[in-house]
Amino acid sequence: MQLLSPENWKDYELIDSGNFEKLERFGSQILTRPEPQAIWKKSLAEGEWSNLSNAKYTRKKGKDSQNIEFGDKGQWQLGKGTKEQWFVNYKLGENLIKFRLGLTSFGHIGVFPEQASNWEFIYSSIKSLKSNDAKVLNLFAYTGGASLAAKVAGADVSHVDSVKQVITWSKENMEASSLKDIRWIIEDALKYVKREVKREKKYNGIILDPPAYGRGPDGEKWILEENLPELLSCCNDLLSDNNSFLILNLYSMGFSSTVAKNLVSTFFNQKENIEYGELQLNDKFNKALPLGVFARFRK
Repeated sequence: MQLLSPENWKDYELIDSGNFEKLERFGSQILTRPEPQAIWKKSLAEGEWSNLSNAKYTRKKGKDSQNIEFGDKGQWQLGKGTKEQWFVNYKLGENLIKFRLGLTSFGHIGVFPEQASNWEFIYSSIKSLKSNDAKVLNLFAYTGGASLAAKVAGADVSHVDSVKQVITWSKENMEASSLKDIRWIIEDALKYVKREVKREKKYNGIILDPPAYGRGPDGEKWILEENLPELLSCCNDLLSDNNSFLILNLYSMGFSSTVAKNLVSTFFNQKENIEYGELQLNDKFNKALPLGVFARFRK
């Protein structure tokens, strides 16, 4: 099992974590956000967090009209001069990919920095493929960090997400990175891969970032433990038998990395060369913050 932490982020650092929060620098901005896994104590005093932070996100607490608790949305408390939108860079090879960040009502800002370890894997995998027209499928693709990594490495990229606004955000990142011709698909991921199987399509790389729960653009329901097996079976049909790679990320349900490894092993008949483990970020006080599990392979 591997514990992967990004090493090449110049525009990002996890400064401190604890008391269910994390203090992060994205470029010129320092943000305080909730972090349910950071149950340990902070290393810096509360006053130091307040002095450093440009903005703090707090989740709303309460109940809806049916007396069901909610806590998904929240609000930002902004310091003087805080930007609500800005850009950060990440270097892959000799290239910079760029992300437009923004303070959303859900607390996300447009990038998951722990995924940089996977961007490096995507970039090196495509560069090592014996193919001049590598095709990559990115499912549940969000704002497109993995799509940018694949495109800058020279792949033909299909980017699938069910939310139109997120696709628009991804396009901004592509254009800011001086890239072009990513294929954008606003679609339910499972419906899309089923159609691709019928078309007998093949991909050199498949990247999966499925949430625990979700909705497709036409209201399709996604429940991870119910729908993931069928999705992986379809992806096995789509992945080239050799000269290919796959990444599966899991963030929820309390799944261990062994679950991710077993899924990849059984659905892709991959008995060796599977890398699996946790994605994490290390703060400046050597506390490691776990942020999801992964399994991946090249063949």
